[in-house]
Amino acid sequence: MAANFQQLLKSPTAAYAEGLRFFRGEGMVNDALHRLVTDLERNGIEYAVIGAVALNQHGYRRFTEDIDILLSREGLEAFREKLVGLGYRPAFEGATKRFRTTEENVPVEVITEGEYPGDGLPKEIVFPAPDEFAVVIDGVKTVTLVKLIELKLASGITAPDRLKDLADVQELIKIKALRPDFASNLDESVRVKFIELANAVIASHDKDRSEG
Repeated sequence: MAANFQQLLKSPTAAYAEGLRFFRGEGMVNDALHRLVTDLERNGIEYAVIGAVALNQHGYRRFTEDIDILLSREGLEAFREKLVGLGYRPAFEGATKRFRTTEENVPVEVITEGEYPGDGLPKEIVFPAPDEFAVVIDGVKTVTLVKLIELKLASGITAPDRLKDLADVQELIKIKALRPDFASNLDESVRVKFIELANAVIASHDKDRSEG
């Protein structure tokens, strides 16, 4: 009988061990991700990973307890028709965009093209079609770095409970050594916040050097 990911997370020791496996490209989340990618591609469903999985794909190593994927509305319908009951199940009765893998019980959450990040209210930045801003990294279609940063900024700016999205952007700035002028690649609505975060990183580095 396969291990239950949700039960594993209840044990600090087991969760820590799973985190180590995750960072080695192993473990239940990675197994579920690779099988999900295979299933989507075999069924011709366009997708892009977003959220924490995308952060990891772009070099920010952070453990995650779920898999977030971007689908079109048609892709979501195809997922429900072709894959629910064959490796995936609704996360709860009546769920239409939240699922669990039947083998590991890993959550899979779907965001659809046209939704708005953060507070969900209409704004300049919107979740795009999954094939519009995607790059293949290690065999997985992943939202591009520019679009990931835009979405994270729009979320953190508009939703008080999503401040961690701003922290995620700041970590990407550090890891990718992004300068304030990277903001020219972003939608105008989030440029000021990006520059603020990038300048904070520069100020921190300058302080460390002066104290060193």
